[in-house]
Amino acid sequence: MTLRRASLGLGLLALLAVWAGPLPRLPAFWAHMTMHMGVVALAAPLIALGLAGSRLDPVRRAPALFPPVPASIVELLVVWAWHAPALHHAARTTTAGLVLEQATFLGSGLLVWLAAFGGGAAEREGRTAAGLLALLLTSMHMTLLGALLALPPRPLYECGRQAGALTPLEDQHLGGAIMLVGGGVAYLVGGLALGAELLRRRVEVRP
Repeated sequence: MTLRRASLGLGLLALLAVWAGPLPRLPAFWAHMTMHMGVVALAAPLIALGLAGSRLDPVRRAPALFPPVPASIVELLVVWAWHAPALHHAARTTTAGLVLEQATFLGSGLLVWLAAFGGGAAEREGRTAAGLLALLLTSMHMTLLGALLALPPRPLYECGRQAGALTPLEDQHLGGAIMLVGGGVAYLVGGLALGAELLRRRVEVRP
């Protein structure tokens, strides 16, 4: 219980740091990507782990609404849509766009992490296997998107501006690297944790 509360508290603090700190006011692409990773790869898993298995866990009340693999597809659609130039421009240049973007990032992130780690004990084995697949798929598409942002020879967004000593292209490359490492690693670690849980259960039931 103490670890669960600590995880929930740290997740809420991470959200506060991301949204109330200096990042929303910085024009740099890397700052925007740091916000993104702070929400989906740090705050969302911490909050989900704090809620999972507790009386506040929504998966225990409505498990059918949290299928892990479809949840990962929802997050894929949300993340890739907000990185399309038109929507990304709206999030970078308007308050309404930024609020909507961050809200959907948090919602889809919580959906995936709760689908993977939430639920009652009776359904955990089946959900754990599906959650492992969902997190590995998410790690793959986060890594791919990060690479697409980090490797192109020209900026992809018209709203790019210099960030200190960085050119718009260097700024984009740094932001892509942040997503590639932050998103890819966070979901991969989550998937490995579920894989270890599955393996431990198989060992425990073996005669």
